[in-house]
Formats: sequence, structure tokens, C-alpha cells
Amino acid sequence: MTEQNSAAAEPPNESVVAERAVLRTAGRDGLILVAGLAVLGSVVGYLIGGMPGVWGALVGAALAGLFCGATVVSMMLTVGKGAAATGAVVMGGWLVKMAILIAVLAVLSRQDFYDRWVLMVVVMIGAVGSAVLDYRAVKDGRIPYVQPDARA
Repeated sequence: MTEQNSAAAEPPNESVVAERAVLRTAGRDGLILVAGLAVLGSVVGYLIGGMPGVWGALVGAALAGLFCGATVVSMMLTVGKGAAATGAVVMGGWLVKMAILIAVLAVLSRQDFYDRWVLMVVVMIGAVGSAVLDYRAVKDGRIPYVQPDARA
């Protein structure tokens, strides 16, 4: 058996399994947050501004979903990799998200089908909510800090 095949047959270590569990929790919670923002934001947006409020809430929820999902996916891609790889992917993902956000806001600035205030509030709630949920997932995750030495 070659070294590559034996490495592929090894089960992932405890840390990798725990990190994936944390990221699955963060992803699930992010989906729930985005769904809640879309539904509740649409109702409140409709009460505040009619259909433009609904569109503002839906666009805001979509942007929040992009940010939540992209972060979890970029982290999932780097589980078990080194700090440099993780940092590069996360920073690259952040730059791509910023470029998309600027492009979407530039296009939307010339449109009038949505309520700008509802969009802004939904995006802000999504950003803060996502950060809180990510923190909670990491805080409650059981990721070992030290790996036992297998040679001992």
C-alpha cells in the first residue's frame, strides 16, 4: 500500500471532526437566521413600506445569506489545513464578498423597487446575527486544543 493510499484511509483526527461539526452548526444556524430574516423582514417591510419593503427585506436577506454561507463554505474548505491556507482562503473570500456587495449596492442605487431602510436594517441584523451565531457555534464546539502524541 502506498503512503498516499494509507493517508487517505486514515480517519480524520478529533480536531477535524470537531471543526466540521462546529461549521455544520454555524451553517445550519445561518440558514435559520436568513430564513427568519426573509420571513419576518418581509412582514415588517410590508407593514412599513408595502411591496418595496418586502423587496428590501428579501434583497437584504439574500445578501446576509451570501455572507453567512460564504464564510462557512470557505472555512469548511480549509478544515485541517494550516493557518496560512485558512487565512488566505478566508481573506480572499472576504475580498470577493466585498466586491459583490459593492457591485450589488451600485446596481441597486439606481433602482427604486425596494425600500433602502428596510434593506439596510435587514443586512445589519443579518451581519450581527451571523457573528453571534458563529461565536456561539465556536464557543459551544468541543475542539481539542492539544493533540496527543501517537508515538507516546
